[in-house]
Amino acid sequence: MSPRDDRDPAPGALQTRDLEAVRKGLRTTAPPDPARLAREVAELERLAASPAPQRWWGLLKRGGPGYLQAAMTLGGGTAVSAIFAGRLFGFQLLWVAPIAMLLGVVMLNALAHQTLSTGVRPFEAMRRFAGAPLAWAWALGALFASIIWHFPQYSLAGAALADISDVAGARVSPQVAAFGVLAVAALMSLLYGRNDRAVRLYESAVKALVWCVVLAFAVVVIASAGRTDWGAVARGFVPSVPEARGGTEGLTLVAAGLAAAVGINMVFLYPYTLLARGWGRAHRQLARFDLGAGMLVPYTLATSLVVIAIANTIPWDPASGEGARLQAVDAARSIGSVLGETRGRVIFDLGLVAMALSTITLHMVCAGFVIMELTGAAFGSLRWRIGMLLPAVGVFGPMVGGDLLFWLAIPTSIVCGLLLPLAYVGIIRLQASRAYLGRDQPRGVWGALLLATMVAITVFLATMFIRDVSVEGPKYLQKLRNDSAPAR
Repeated sequence: MSPRDDRDPAPGALQTRDLEAVRKGLRTTAPPDPARLAREVAELERLAASPAPQRWWGLLKRGGPGYLQAAMTLGGGTAVSAIFAGRLFGFQLLWVAPIAMLLGVVMLNALAHQTLSTGVRPFEAMRRFAGAPLAWAWALGALFASIIWHFPQYSLAGAALADISDVAGARVSPQVAAFGVLAVAALMSLLYGRNDRAVRLYESAVKALVWCVVLAFAVVVIASAGRTDWGAVARGFVPSVPEARGGTEGLTLVAAGLAAAVGINMVFLYPYTLLARGWGRAHRQLARFDLGAGMLVPYTLATSLVVIAIANTIPWDPASGEGARLQAVDAARSIGSVLGETRGRVIFDLGLVAMALSTITLHMVCAGFVIMELTGAAFGSLRWRIGMLLPAVGVFGPMVGGDLLFWLAIPTSIVCGLLLPLAYVGIIRLQASRAYLGRDQPRGVWGALLLATMVAITVFLATMFIRDVSVEGPKYLQKLRNDSAPAR
């Protein structure tokens, strides 16, 4: 498309003066430091001409938003799924985590390119160029997911801290521990948006949490290395679907892993974290690198280490009559046989706490951005911070009965699972919009291949979701009927 095409869009398309009004990035009370951004852009230009090792190290030091994505998905759901997969199928499903995250990287990379090329706030871009229904479904789905999935995070963190207190002889209840987690999470989250330095400080804290998760589970795997069949581990990264075991289909866990690795609230949050850092066109290569080094690698490492640790220490024995499911804290207690009763439990529990805490803070930040867009609040304003605290109701997770959480989890999974492909449809429409991207729209063979890949990913996830609902939905409903039936 010629430069004139950019200036004079087709009749009915958004006019240039309106586009410029939209391209303001975040409405912020604390804009990034212009001098710092200028230095950063100059450094990125220098790194682009540097040898690969130096360039990679320089980009690694400057990343951040990718780590936030890893932290958001490394929560209670990931922990329980990885424990269940390792317990039931050993190393056979190790491939699911990297493949699932790679699918997310493709979509988030396209979203990063769109946001950094135009500077348009993502919700506004989708509303104007892809349709208001898709934009509202995206935002409300992200808010709904952030609030509902907050409950199990506190349940996990509270139980893990209570288990640590048992080791120390203090006996703190999960309910009390959950409020302590809320206090720390609120302090961390309220840093975000206060000013440019606070945003970077928050990201550094989340980076530390992510690598604490990896380190905690790595210690367990190293301690049990003598039991590990590394050949089987290598084969576990080759895609295959194991036969049903313990009443669970292998494809069911595959579908759950593929759908859950990148949630709708992650997709909403990501481009806003780019704008909050002040990133723009010059940061597009950095954003691509950060998605790989900050999101894909830590997530794959953490989930793989949990699966390996569980498969080594607590493999499922069908002859024992034990259930296939295993609570996270029960797993921590079992790990004690590897590192010693005290060290094993504490290290595994600390890894679980770090997973939950990182996810809790990101749910809060995501809710703040949703409220910002739905109410017209400024980034960092009081209304934005009140929005951040909406998910805090999840602190009552340890007090809520498992049956109620089950009732909440099923419809949430269905609604958010359906809305994620819809959000992807919106991103695809933005990718195909010349009125939105102009000269930054990927063209030629590469552009066509990228768009086709995005469509294929969306269709695949939608198909897996429909299959999961149609096959597993009746089982869940039967369980609900059985649980609610009066005792005889």
